[in-house]
Amino acid sequence: MGKSSTEISNTIFYPLKTWAEESPGNWNMLLGSGFVLLLVGLILSYVYYKKIGKPDERTNQIHLKSAYIVLWGVILCDIIFPKEYMWQIFFLFKYSLAFIASGIYLAVRYKKDFS
Repeated sequence: MGKSSTEISNTIFYPLKTWAEESPGNWNMLLGSGFVLLLVGLILSYVYYKKIGKPDERTNQIHLKSAYIVLWGVILCDIIFPKEYMWQIFFLFKYSLAFIASGIYLAVRYKKDFS
């Protein structure tokens, strides 16, 4: 029989929960890496948003596609990440991954269209 998304999510993320709860240092390492990823994603998105320039007919499409990628990243992470435990950490990682994906899209479009 097929596994539900909750069972698959628990299979993947329960070992992470166990590791994080072993010591406060592990929890802090997970939290710190989440904040670093969030900062990297925000900075990457902001830098390329500014490099692409003021909104016009061409850049509006790029900015909208970037926002669309953030939306889909958040939705996908909501489906994958468990909601029963460590939801604060997964909330942080959800937005970190969404902004990193958006920043990567903006960087690729910048290199392709503006260089």
